[in-house]
Amino acid sequence: MTSVGNPILPGCHPDPSICRVGDTFYLVTSTFEYLPGLPVFRSRDLAHWERIGHVVDRPGQLDYTGIASSGGLYAPTLRHHGGLFWLVCTLVDQGDDSRGGNFLMTAQDPSGPWSDPVWLEADGIDPSIFFDDDGRAWVHGTRLAREPEWFHQTEVWLRELDLERRELVGPEHVLWTGALKGAVWAEGPHLYKVDGRYLLLAAEGGTEIHHAVCVARADTVTGPYEGSRANPVLTHRDLGRSADVVGVGHADLVQGADGSWWAVLLGMRPYGGYHYNLGRETFLVPVTWEDGWPLFAPGTGRVTPTVEVPAAVTASDDGATSGVVAAHDLRWTAVRALPQEVAVPHGEGWELPVRPATLADLDVPAFLGLRQQHRDVDVSAVLVAGPGPQDEVGLAVRQSEKQHVLLHVTGGEERRAVAVRVDDGSRTVLGEVPVHGGSDRVRLSVSARGQDYALLVQEEGAEPVHVATADGRWLDSVTTGGFLGLWIGVYATSTGRPTTASVTVEQVTYVPQG
Repeated sequence: MTSVGNPILPGCHPDPSICRVGDTFYLVTSTFEYLPGLPVFRSRDLAHWERIGHVVDRPGQLDYTGIASSGGLYAPTLRHHGGLFWLVCTLVDQGDDSRGGNFLMTAQDPSGPWSDPVWLEADGIDPSIFFDDDGRAWVHGTRLAREPEWFHQTEVWLRELDLERRELVGPEHVLWTGALKGAVWAEGPHLYKVDGRYLLLAAEGGTEIHHAVCVARADTVTGPYEGSRANPVLTHRDLGRSADVVGVGHADLVQGADGSWWAVLLGMRPYGGYHYNLGRETFLVPVTWEDGWPLFAPGTGRVTPTVEVPAAVTASDDGATSGVVAAHDLRWTAVRALPQEVAVPHGEGWELPVRPATLADLDVPAFLGLRQQHRDVDVSAVLVAGPGPQDEVGLAVRQSEKQHVLLHVTGGEERRAVAVRVDDGSRTVLGEVPVHGGSDRVRLSVSARGQDYALLVQEEGAEPVHVATADGRWLDSVTTGGFLGLWIGVYATSTGRPTTASVTVEQVTYVPQG
């Protein structure tokens, strides 16, 4: 056995779903308004994960127009059946209930290409798919209860999926309305068949401090389902807000080729108080079985900082790679558009056309970002640009269109590096320094140390100059709401004016510290 660190996917990788094909595991997570959408990871040992592609990775697959932050792609489920990878997911537009919904995609190779979405006539969110051993397939998900006993009670529904026509058929069955009386927001339901009985796994309590994993079982797939007397079978809500990991839930089970069982699930690591800037991350716990019920993290009942897995067989990738982040790196994301729709690869970096949209607009900004995956990290970008008097070219620490921090270089006769905090339409200057050199090349940096985000500018041949320090506690989702961790990246805007300007992003580096 090998001891590996938890989380197995640091940074904003929520709602993990996992399956195994042969001796290889595949995993996907939610991405909300960021594209490419739904990263696909591969591992041979459950410890080291390689990002091999994305499910939504070409123009036109899904319409992201006007999708607000924390909308977009919610809670995918990944399965393999009949030589195909199957994925179901929800596209959420919080501003327009008539748009989006639950959809199905398939691929022969999990790295892509994936099919265009097939929309399913199904309410709610968090769909999952189960392939029974009799050849039938079932889709299930969660929604607000049709006849609620309490506020925000949710229910898990089930319908058969016609695999040929790719549509839901037959009657609907309500399987579950919560393990505990008063429980809200059942999420991430999954069905399995173990030793001839059907197991329903679901989270409840909301994806914050009260998140919990619950289970039920039945003799037939349509129920009735009996809840475990041990429910919730995994939670950290009894540990309080000072715990190292909070909000544990949204689990998915997988059996290894050696017969061992495991669960991937989300959780958050607070620091600097009850704040989790890295967002909801993917963790791993072992699972055993007692009396026909799954036992999560036996012996501790906790998500621990390390976990013992079978001997590691591959080199680590995502979350450990540091240094220069080249344009071909699969970690790059953009907002409401694909990176290649926003910029053009240029050597190790990008040519980034300036756009009128700002990061505060519900539009496609000129922004290329990376998840913050480490509490202490230095992210820097070497930019070559001659911005106009009203242009902004620089780095951004993004929570949403409503809350972000900017470090940009101004144009005109008196060039300056300016740090700005944007809060729901208001802009506060945190600091500014003159930029004296005649070169258009400048290095901008974000140096995060816990909740302090130092913003620095460096001209050619000179030492870095501190512009301001932003308080990260103002940026995390505990303060702002929503479901996301932080992204750090380059941006360029003409602040609403037409423009043909462009910025050369020569190099971006991401270097964890400590």
